[in-house]
Amino acid sequence: MPRHVALLRGVSPMNCRMPVLKRCLEDAGFTDVKTLLSSGNVAFSTTRAASTATLQQRVEKAMLDGAGYRFATVVRSTAHLQRLIDDDPFAEFELPAGGKRVVTFLREPEAVAEVELPISLHDAHILKRIGGEVLCVYLPNEKGPVFMQLLEKTFGKSITTRTLDTVARCAAA
Repeated sequence: MPRHVALLRGVSPMNCRMPVLKRCLEDAGFTDVKTLLSSGNVAFSTTRAASTATLQQRVEKAMLDGAGYRFATVVRSTAHLQRLIDDDPFAEFELPAGGKRVVTFLREPEAVAEVELPISLHDAHILKRIGGEVLCVYLPNEKGPVFMQLLEKTFGKSITTRTLDTVARCAAA
């Protein structure tokens, strides 16, 4: 059975309970549902092949129907995430000491125009786009999540971002 991960935008323990989210997806017919962390990562299997767009819509409908949640969703296969990790996409860059590696997932990659990279603002750097994913590194500082503002300004709000460690956990789910 194909295995996927739904990456939900804007989820926190305060606005979405993971057991409820798990139940919503199970009730919608997804199998082997497993939530990861409490930031809106849900691994699941499907009994039939479906496009990424269809899965995104099905997950969003499941949340809305089952719990009244409305979170934008990006779906990737676990195989795709594992290839990303195996390719070690940050290896080609000289990263700053203490830099946090993050991957931003574009909900509709084909709808996002190509931009010239890298782009930097303060201690945040958008390094490279690989299809539907964008590599970024930032240094935490007193200015807060500048990298998120930079990403949204560059790619819009139909995105969601995870640390590389979280991506690895999702790939293994």
